Amino acid sequence: MKTYTLDEVQDKLIGKTGTPNRDKFEYELQMDLIGKAIKQTRLERKMTQDELGKLIGVQKAQISRLESNASNVTIDTLMRVFKALKAKVKLQVELPNLNIQVG
Repeated sequence: MKTYTLDEVQDKLIGKTGTPNRDKFEYELQMDLIGKAIKQTRLERKMTQDELGKLIGVQKAQISRLESNASNVTIDTLMRVFKALKAKVKLQVELPNLNIQVG
C-alpha cells in the first residue's frame, strides 16, 4: 500500500500551491483559525459576545458571525476586535517591489 504525504494529498484534492483553488482554501482556513482564536481569547477574558460587541460598537450577532467565519469582516472591525481583546497585531503586506509592515 502506497503512503502519501499531506502535501501530496492537498495537491491532489485541493490543487497545487499558487492555484486559485488552493489559495481560496488557504484563505478560508486562515479566516476560520482567526475566528476560533477570537472566540477562544474572548472566553479566556471571560467576555460574552454581547460585551465584546458593545466594546467595538457592533451587535452580538456580528461577533457570532465573526467567530464562525471571519472572511466576511472588514479589516477595521477585525482591528477593533483585536484592540478590545488586547491582542498584539502585526500586519504584513507583500506586493511586487513593495513590502509594508504595520504593527
